[in-house]
Amino acid sequence: MGLTRRGLLMPLSAAAMAAAMTVLVTAVVPGAAASAGTSPGAPTSGAPTSGVLASAASVPEAPVGEVVGAAPLPEADLSHHGYVSFSNGHIAIRIRSENLGPSDVTASTVRLRFSAPLAVTQELPYDCLRSGKATVLCETGGLRSGGGARQTALDLRPAGGPDEVIVRLDTVWNGGVRDTDPKNNVHQVLAPATGDAYAF
Repeated sequence: MGLTRRGLLMPLSAAAMAAAMTVLVTAVVPGAAASAGTSPGAPTSGAPTSGVLASAASVPEAPVGEVVGAAPLPEADLSHHGYVSFSNGHIAIRIRSENLGPSDVTASTVRLRFSAPLAVTQELPYDCLRSGKATVLCETGGLRSGGGARQTALDLRPAGGPDEVIVRLDTVWNGGVRDTDPKNNVHQVLAPATGDAYAF
């Protein structure tokens, strides 16, 4: 599932869905059906109804949380860099998102969290939306391996007139790939209200 804004699909957390998946291994009691004189799996008079199946066939056990037969995830390396500046009540943010490979990324979502709540009314780019009082999510679109970078530009206004803001940036959706170097897409920037540009 995801959030939509004017038709924009924003898949937010595939990891949460994957964490909900479990593998149930059915307990096996070898020879129980044969000793009872019934066919495997058939109900037995007076047998407990705990959900334990009686079967002569063995079932290989799988490690907890592992999906049997699942293909390994493709690997990619998402990278977000840019700068933050803060002056005259405006936070200017420029993000350059790219994929260093080796696999393509179908889409990714960047999360920006601020130390101060944002003003209620904001002008956001088409591919960005609010997620709470101090969080903005931006969709980068598809990122080809070794392809060109995608640019995201924001001009935001914090509420309350703070003297500085802390901006925390990370990736909350990466198209379901395994990121081989997550450090280059997680950043924290302190920007005083001086107008200076602080790189990340």
